[in-house]
Amino acid sequence: MRNPNLRSFLETLRREGELHVVDEEVDPHLELAEIQRRVVAQEGPALLFTRVSGTCFPVVTNLFGTRKRIGLAVGEEPTRFFRRIADAADLLLPPAPGSLWNFRDVIAKAWRARTRLCRGGPVLECRVDPPALKSLPRIVAWPMDGGPFLTLPLVYTEHPVTGRGNLGMYRSQIYDDSTAGMHFQIHRGGGFHYFEASRLDRPLPVNLFLGGPPALILAAVAPLPENVPELVLASLMMGGRLPVVRDRACSPLPIVAEADFLLVGKVPRDCGELKVPSATTMAITRWRTNTRYSKWRGCTTAGMPCSLPP
Repeated sequence: MRNPNLRSFLETLRREGELHVVDEEVDPHLELAEIQRRVVAQEGPALLFTRVSGTCFPVVTNLFGTRKRIGLAVGEEPTRFFRRIADAADLLLPPAPGSLWNFRDVIAKAWRARTRLCRGGPVLECRVDPPALKSLPRIVAWPMDGGPFLTLPLVYTEHPVTGRGNLGMYRSQIYDDSTAGMHFQIHRGGGFHYFEASRLDRPLPVNLFLGGPPALILAAVAPLPENVPELVLASLMMGGRLPVVRDRACSPLPIVAEADFLLVGKVPRDCGELKVPSATTMAITRWRTNTRYSKWRGCTTAGMPCSLPP
């Protein structure tokens, strides 16, 4: 399996000379983001900030800033697979036994691209109770931003009627230690789920992951049809089944075992008018962290926590 978690991807970047470590203290209020922007403009390396003011967690940015790093994250196999899918769409209408046999490799890979149910995972090894969101890196990227944000958050929700899941990337603002603003775009999967939950007079359960396999991060922003699960796409890009955990004592939703941080909460119904348009409030009820290695600390990528060697 390619890069089963973010730590393995960062080790790959180190070996390839694609990761630059910044040991000087950096302010998450504007300074960190400005350094990031200047490096991106020059097509520079990924950056690991080991000393970020106001937090014990380091921050990594610019993970996917070049084609080379995207290739290191997921390889070339997904590209070849999608080309075969395109060929199959042209040649399998109407389907015939001989045509299906010619594309048996596509069928086999699609069958293998599922999640793998596990009894537990690193992300469940440590619980922060009560939640302490303000201990995370509170990055303010622009002077007119409303406050500090978690960027690259992987937000998982399920349709309250059909149970169909969606993984999206919705910018999340830190209000206090147990409350975050959730920017649901009304034309996206999470927005649809929130609309249906509000219509049924229910809060919407949410799992917010930070860190995790790089394929999962890329899958969250892929322009997929609503009926194609992002978790399955992540499995396909990883070349193996994505490990997930079902632990209803922690969350009613599936948990990505190799995520670095898990925020579990609910979005109350009809709270969008309390904040800026398209934004809602998420009450954080649980916060879990990945502490598999006692010498490793959590880290954030462009504002997203992950686990890194010191």
